[in-house]
Amino acid sequence: MDIFKNCQNINSLISSNEEEAREKLIKLLDSCNWDISQDDDAIEYSHIINNLIRQLGLYPYLNISTSSWQENFIYEAFKTDVGDDKPITLHREQSSVLKDLIDGKNLAIIAPTSFGKSFIIDAFIALKQPKNIVIIVPTIALTDETRRRLQKKFSDRYKIITTSEIELGEKNIFIFPQERALHYVDKIAELDMLVIDEFYKASADFDKQRSTSLLNAILKLGEKSKQKYFLAPNISEIQSNPFTEGMEIERIDFNTVFLNIHDTYKTIKNNDKKSELLKILNNTRDKTLIYAGTFTQIAKLSEIVRDDFPDLDSDLLNNFSQWVATNYSQDWELVNLIKKGTGVHNGRLHRSLSQIQIKLFDKDDGLKNIISTSSIIEGVNTSAKNIIFFGRKNGNSNLKYFDYKNLIGRGGRMFKHFIGEIYLLEKPPEEEGVQLSLEVPKELIDENNIENFTNNNFQKEAIDFYGKMNNKLGGLVYKKLRRQSFFEENNWTLIEALADDMIEKPGEWNGLNYLNTVNTGHWERHLYKVLKIAKRGPSGELVKFIKISPLGWDKSIPNLINKLDISVNKFFELEKKVSFSVSNIFNCVNILQKEILPNLNTDISPFTTKLSYAFLPKNVYLLEEYGLPRMISKKIHLSGLINLENNDRNLHSIIDNFNEVTCEKIIQQVESLDDFDKYILKYFFNGIKR
Repeated sequence: MDIFKNCQNINSLISSNEEEAREKLIKLLDSCNWDISQDDDAIEYSHIINNLIRQLGLYPYLNISTSSWQENFIYEAFKTDVGDDKPITLHREQSSVLKDLIDGKNLAIIAPTSFGKSFIIDAFIALKQPKNIVIIVPTIALTDETRRRLQKKFSDRYKIITTSEIELGEKNIFIFPQERALHYVDKIAELDMLVIDEFYKASADFDKQRSTSLLNAILKLGEKSKQKYFLAPNISEIQSNPFTEGMEIERIDFNTVFLNIHDTYKTIKNNDKKSELLKILNNTRDKTLIYAGTFTQIAKLSEIVRDDFPDLDSDLLNNFSQWVATNYSQDWELVNLIKKGTGVHNGRLHRSLSQIQIKLFDKDDGLKNIISTSSIIEGVNTSAKNIIFFGRKNGNSNLKYFDYKNLIGRGGRMFKHFIGEIYLLEKPPEEEGVQLSLEVPKELIDENNIENFTNNNFQKEAIDFYGKMNNKLGGLVYKKLRRQSFFEENNWTLIEALADDMIEKPGEWNGLNYLNTVNTGHWERHLYKVLKIAKRGPSGELVKFIKISPLGWDKSIPNLINKLDISVNKFFELEKKVSFSVSNIFNCVNILQKEILPNLNTDISPFTTKLSYAFLPKNVYLLEEYGLPRMISKKIHLSGLINLENNDRNLHSIIDNFNEVTCEKIIQQVESLDDFDKYILKYFFNGIKR
């Protein structure tokens, strides 16, 4: 390779096409092992390469051992406190965005996945030291990932809040999905910064189910916030809307890695994707994300890996495999996959189990591959040297170009892999510009603001909605529920159906309070009735699962699976339905019946709370978000070291209790912990240390 000639070409491109020049420079850095174990030629030409790095704004890549005083000056000048022990050097565009935020500007930034947005948020907190900052992320997994990062940096100065019902500290960092954010609207008097990560999800085009609650959070918290910072990748245009009004919208095409696209699908014969997959996996030693898109594809890929790859010689993975077999099911395909260095990621798994796999994927001696649905695109901030695009579905629909771009943006990693290798075993979605349209849903509009937001047709639809709900519930009840954000947080079609049934058939709602009893046989009538109104399809399996769920703390998961005669994957699916959608439905029932059927004198909130925690002790369920599985919590509780059944204690007091007891003491005194339990426990403590 002629490094000098490459440098000449890059230099000539800088003035005419900086993006192409940056891509060529990144490829050059990769080819000469820049800053890792440099080739002799790279050392000889390092002064030229450093100069190009400086011109193209990739300052963190400067090799200061061979740089000039000017480059050394820039490397030091762009160093910023991000809350770590040492400051880090930002690249040019990161520094520009940070400066604007420090100056108090409201920004909506559209930037690639590899841009490095986390450093900017951390630097803002370290430098500006806001009193209250809210960071809204799309998933629970990202909530914990962000919490772990900020816990290490700022827990000595801030109370870091990720769950509901936590008392505020003097200075607070709130991190949660939009639904939890709404619980704090009335508790936060003043907000210094509102950060919306992946704010494209405020559009119903991208997340029909949850966009309303995110828009509501943006409206209500935005009114209280001195400053706003919204982030999204791969958007071509943001249409005029009230949510980004007054914000500077900036599109930044600045990649720190290069994506090398292999159009492998063009040469695959007889649709033999399996042979190509095996060839790629056999020819790389680096980490690989395999996008499956559907649970059927995951099963197919799992079978290929199981049948065509040997077990790895790894005590760590063997211990993990045995742990999964013991605590979930020895018949689960993941047990064998782990032995072969492969994990599985989807939106149904217990959160702690997903976290453990991502941790092992990020370790050099851990998992080599992860097979995933779209949960890897939006659920975690992991990346890999290789991305294999095995299927173009996203559940029942085709994967959109926008999501495809997010997926391949996971390829490569700054400081580790200059180049991400993208292998397309299916034809990708057609390229298209992505416009972000943010419209105010009718659930968020009231009589006072309707003219400010919408056109005449939309005004009519919203007014019809008001009229209908006013007539059903009465004006005072309707306004009361609006003040509680009831309509904004829930499916108004479901609310209307439940209200109709209560008004037309009040006698059928007698005995609702039986749901608060321990006799699960008395639950059936109302479970079937409500699930039928909610149009949840055949509900026999779900009702059976709900009735056995109160045993979940006393019995093991293998025991429950055996009693129900279902697979472990079906167990995950049903538990997620219970703790999310079913608990939400019965919360609607409870709120409505209090207003429509006051003579029942009933409150089923004890039942709805149990549903939301999958009938586990509240803090045991919440600790899974922090990376501690319920089976380890059970062993700790039974040892008498920490009482995890007391639902009157909030999560922060439990975390304080863990830190007081210490990881070492738990390992010493809880004799039933196996080797992998201890490994997980250390990971958990690493995320809660102050």
